[in-house]
Order: sequence, then C-alpha cells, then structure tokens
Amino acid sequence: MKVNGKPYRTIWLADDGWSVEIIDQTKLPHRFEIECLRSLDDAAHAIRAMLVRGAPLIGATAAYGMALAMRGDSSDAGLDHAHATLMATRPTAVNLRWALDDMRARLQDQPQDSRVGIAYERAAAVCDEDVAICSAIGDHGLAVIQAAFDATPGDGPVNILTHCNAGWLATVDWGTALAPIYKAHELGIPLHVWADETRPRNQGAALTAWELGRHGVSHAVVADNAGGHLMQQGRVDLCITGTDRTAASGDVANKIGTYLKALAAHDNNVPFYVGLPSPTIDWTLSDGVRDIPIEERGADEVTHISGKTAGGDIVAVQLTPDGTPAANPAFDVTPARLVTGLITERGVCAASTAGLAGLFPEFASSN
Repeated sequence: MKVNGKPYRTIWLADDGWSVEIIDQTKLPHRFEIECLRSLDDAAHAIRAMLVRGAPLIGATAAYGMALAMRGDSSDAGLDHAHATLMATRPTAVNLRWALDDMRARLQDQPQDSRVGIAYERAAAVCDEDVAICSAIGDHGLAVIQAAFDATPGDGPVNILTHCNAGWLATVDWGTALAPIYKAHELGIPLHVWADETRPRNQGAALTAWELGRHGVSHAVVADNAGGHLMQQGRVDLCITGTDRTAASGDVANKIGTYLKALAAHDNNVPFYVGLPSPTIDWTLSDGVRDIPIEERGADEVTHISGKTAGGDIVAVQLTPDGTPAANPAFDVTPARLVTGLITERGVCAASTAGLAGLFPEFASSN
C-alpha cells in the first residue's frame, strides 16, 4: 500500500541486507517513523510493545526475529532460546506460534553454519506468502461487498463497519478485513467505512483511519458505543473484522469489543463477516470461548491516552482518578453462531467445523 505516494510493506530488510525495518505503529497517526531491528531482543520488544501488531505481522516479525537470533547464536540452544523468547511476547495471536514452530522445524535439522541463510530465506517467504494470502482474501471478500452494493438502493455507497485495525498495518500488505475494501475501492464500488475507535489503544481511530485516509477511502471514526445505533438506523450494510485466533469450530478471537458488535449485528440482521488467513486458524481448539487465551495488558492503556496537542506535541494524559485500578482484557471471543461467514484465501465459508474443513481438509483431517 502507499504512504504519500510511496509503496510500503510493514516489514522489510534494510539496505545492509540483514537488519529488519518496520513502521513503528506506536507513533501513528501523528508521526511516520521507521524502526530498525538488529537483534532477537529488538524483535521481541517490537512485538511485546506493539510497535508491530496484528496477527499476520506478528508472525512475520517473529520469523525475522528468529533470523536475527541465528546471527548471534545458531546453536540448538540458541534456536530454543529464540523460540521461547518470542513465544512469550503475545499469547493470543496464533500466527506467532505458527511462524515460530515453522522456523524451528526448518532449522533444527540443518547444520549450524547454514541456519542464518535458511532463516532469512524462510522469513522472506513468510512475508511474501502473507501478501499473497491477504490479496486472495481481498478477492473473495470483494464478492461480498459487490453483493451488498447490488442490493443497495440507488448508487450506494455500501456502508461497512469495522473494529480495531485489520488493514495492511496488521499484515505485511493488503490486510485481512480491509483487503476486500481496498479491492472494491480500486474497482470503483462506492463505499464508506465506519471505523470504531477501538478503545483502549484506539487502533481504529489511529491506524484504520490513517491508512484509509492515505488510500483515499471514504471513512469516519465513531465511538465504540455508536455501532449498535448505526445498525438500528440502517446505516450499516455489513460488518467485517479481523481475528487473531480462530478455533476449528469457527469461534473468533479479536480485539476487545468485537463480540458486542457481533451481538448488535445479529440483533439488527446485519451480516457479520471475519477476514482471516489460514495461519490464524488454531486447529487444536474446538471451543474458542473456553480455550483461547486472552491477553491481559497493562492498566495504563485504560487509565491514560496519548494524543497531539494544538501545538503539535505528542503527550499522554491521565483519564481516571488518581489511584483508580483498571482491568484490561485485550481480546474477546465471538461465538461462531454470530458470524455470517469467514473470508479466507480459499473462499468464503460458514463459521463452523464443517465450513473450515471444506476449505482446508488437509488441516482438519490431521487434528
């Protein structure tokens, strides 16, 4: 995707051929800054502190983190240490585990002196595969938006509500939930995106609005609690969100607040779709509500907020009374019964064991 006319991915090799550059998403939307990762610890910090976020991008960063780790210690002990260090950074997004297990499996039987090259080659492939997957999600989701446009009186636009950020900033490129929107926009289908602010980290207000604006897509940020009202008023034609982990049953974990949007959509007969790449499916889980681990983040994300002053300074301010405690579950799980369909790189399916197995029989049959 483009920033000020220049195409970017969210992660790439630096000019030196070994260090890794990322867009520091904690600085958006007010500053566009590039951060350089030079070590395992740098990669772990980038994931943990959410300089990178979104399940696919977390996986890609972890893959490059393994490559950086092999430069420092390519022994079996070094491989295990890198795997454990990166695995501990974020508990909910299953792409992290998928990428780390994939990297370790490809490296553990290789000679130490060849592990660095193999690791970099595979990390690059993980990124390229994610771009292809997300583009395909966009192609299949485009049909959903086209059908909504065909059913819209007059000339549209199609009004789409999304929660959190599942655009190209959450992946290597294109995005998951936003990929169909970008594809539809490029074809000239009139559409408008309602971007939930997504408290407490405000990824919708900060990131989704930023990338939609840079790409010229009509949008407006709304308070998290406005979605139900918009649906009641007939101002939402469909919802599309992303997911950080999807159980084999079709239950989806996504940023906190997604479940409430799904309930409102169900009550107002608004289709609720989830865009997901296959590495986000956890085939070992049959009950997402019960078994998907939910990350509990720091209270300061709830008690404080950052923003730009009239003078242009970026500052953090306290929202709550001194000494007030806060809880911060980062995700919730939307049961499959509330999901109209799952948009994957292989097509759109029902949010069910049978639906996923129909598109991915090779994975379903092995679990």
